[in-house]
Amino acid sequence: MVQVRVMGYGEVKIRGYDVQIHRAGVEDLERRCEVGPTERAVLFIDTMGDPICRIRNSPMYKMLVAEVGGELVGVIQGSIKLATVHKPPKNLAKLGYVLGLRIAPLHRRRGIGSRLVLELEKWFTANDVDYAYMATEKDNEASVNLFINTLGYAKFRTPAILVNPVDHRALRLSSKTEVAKLKVEEAEFLYRKFMTSTEFFPDDIGNILRNKLSMGTWVAYPRGENFGSDGKALPRSWAMLSVWNSGELFKLRLAETPLSCFLHTKSSTLIDRIFPCLKLPATPDFLSPFGFYFMYGVHHEGSLSGKLVRHLCQFVHNMATKTRDCKVIVTEVGGNDIPRLHIPYWKSLSCPEDLWCIKTLKNEENTIHQLQKAPPTTASLFVDPREV
Repeated sequence: MVQVRVMGYGEVKIRGYDVQIHRAGVEDLERRCEVGPTERAVLFIDTMGDPICRIRNSPMYKMLVAEVGGELVGVIQGSIKLATVHKPPKNLAKLGYVLGLRIAPLHRRRGIGSRLVLELEKWFTANDVDYAYMATEKDNEASVNLFINTLGYAKFRTPAILVNPVDHRALRLSSKTEVAKLKVEEAEFLYRKFMTSTEFFPDDIGNILRNKLSMGTWVAYPRGENFGSDGKALPRSWAMLSVWNSGELFKLRLAETPLSCFLHTKSSTLIDRIFPCLKLPATPDFLSPFGFYFMYGVHHEGSLSGKLVRHLCQFVHNMATKTRDCKVIVTEVGGNDIPRLHIPYWKSLSCPEDLWCIKTLKNEENTIHQLQKAPPTTASLFVDPREV
């Protein structure tokens, strides 16, 4: 446990999360703190009795809590992994991910958030982490000011978070496209062959694919062609993605529904009841807790790959219709990644420019500036489903 004094505020105790002592307090704090792009929607996370669920599947993880006078007023989570970062002379680096920073509304702007981040960075440094990074909405002024202006993080990448509602009806798939599920060994081979150079590609990709939350990896290619999963006899055009069932870990709840979403939901439900024969797409009810699928590892090759990516998205949508509380499908792709043009999403629920920030923990300022200014080596960005 660490005791620090915050100027004009008093003593703040920061210590590791203890499930027996802190679970109820952390769950209550999560319920009071919104997440997501607030100008579009206000989301709350339901951890279903396990506040540490978002990091539990990471190779190494830690949660810290902040207390004032016995009251839990802040929490932060972190995880560590080995992943691709293009920094000479090697392309692998140990990364510490900062997430889940929550401060009770009445205790904000008093330095508690920065103390939590600094203590988490000490844990990163003790475990030989090269870089710490975090993600936030680019319009979240409080978060941007804290990490960039106060803590020395640098803007790194601006991927897009794409969210698409799940209609309860299955979509019609093209008969000209073949979809096949890969074995874990086949998927790992293809990912290492084609995505190893992708930024933030995890070195333990096999563990991700073997995790019980990973539902599988699928490839799409023109019907009539052969797909050699050994990478030697691949079609001229093909696409691949994997699916992670995030709804098994935690649920989301929409506290304030955007007007467009609310009107679409109500009108589509009414029309569906009155004119079921029209078979119009129906919008899910977002007002009750819901789960979601996360699509990751999206890769494509060839001139027809865009259409194949869209076909896979439709295939995943049809999978989701069979999961009772899965109401949206989410993916995160690089800002200039071509598949972004072919992945269906709903603008009012999506975030076109998420903001990733990065900080060196080994006094290599020249390196961090090189990473910040250098254009991405590829358009793709691998988003680890364990960090969603």
